[in-house]
Amino acid sequence: MSVLENSSTEIFINLHELNDIRRINEYFINLNKKLINDGIYIGKFEPTRYRYKRHLKEYPKVLAQVIYFSDFLWYRVSPKLPIIKKFYFAVTKGKNRAISLAEGLGRLYYSGFEVLNLYEEENFITFIAKKVKTPSTDQNPSYSPMFKMRRVGKNGDDIFVYKFRTMHPYSEYLQQFVFDRNYLEEGGKLKNDFRITYWGAIFRKLWIDELPMFINFFRGEMKLVGIRPLSKHYFGLYPKELQEKRIKTKPGLIPPFYVDMPKTMDEIVASEMKYLEQYEKAPIKTDIKYFFQSFYNIAIKKARSG
Repeated sequence: MSVLENSSTEIFINLHELNDIRRINEYFINLNKKLINDGIYIGKFEPTRYRYKRHLKEYPKVLAQVIYFSDFLWYRVSPKLPIIKKFYFAVTKGKNRAISLAEGLGRLYYSGFEVLNLYEEENFITFIAKKVKTPSTDQNPSYSPMFKMRRVGKNGDDIFVYKFRTMHPYSEYLQQFVFDRNYLEEGGKLKNDFRITYWGAIFRKLWIDELPMFINFFRGEMKLVGIRPLSKHYFGLYPKELQEKRIKTKPGLIPPFYVDMPKTMDEIVASEMKYLEQYEKAPIKTDIKYFFQSFYNIAIKKARSG
């Protein structure tokens, strides 16, 4: 690829798996420079879920599970640990790295590509991607167990909301990709969201993932009761009138969702509009009422946001 001039290539095909590339982002970003606008890149990688299937084919089930667990710790967890990762890359040279489907696609979007299509073949995913923009300038894509997400705060300002990770790394760059293919289910969540990890789903059920948001609360960026902090993508899905009302107040840790338990996007909009209209008239009274109603629904009726 080094022999190619910048903005000179219409299509680039490399079917050697990405799992063997040491610096994937650097590779994608360099390729982005070589392609013309709307240039096509075709590549492939083995997602982590297919590694398990491969082990099951090669070994008896119990042995396959032991081998996969060891494989997961070494090829998936080790590259993420600050102390161990230097030793890991020194030993492996980045070969045979375990990459989740969400991380592989998310790195493409981070590097300025849009995924046009995916194909499954044996243990691999082959993708067709198009260069649509320059790579992201974000220097710290989420990768650690606790991370921060850019959200719309009071006055429309950006705030960074802290959470424990429940999704695979680089998942935040796939929001539009998942929305376009799966849309929303009841409660306003993305349907069939492959970005959520197994333990992440458990964390969400128990609200463990939201505990770090108290950092935002003590910083004064959020209040105890209030509308959810939304990404710019989700914020853009809301009616203009609700957008204008939303940015007049801080988002909250406990949203009005737990009072009304809306199931559709229209019901979510109506629920938030009702809360904000009441809050404008009587802020303290409204938040106290919503706090106790939410507590009752969560503790007695076992209300969950998904």
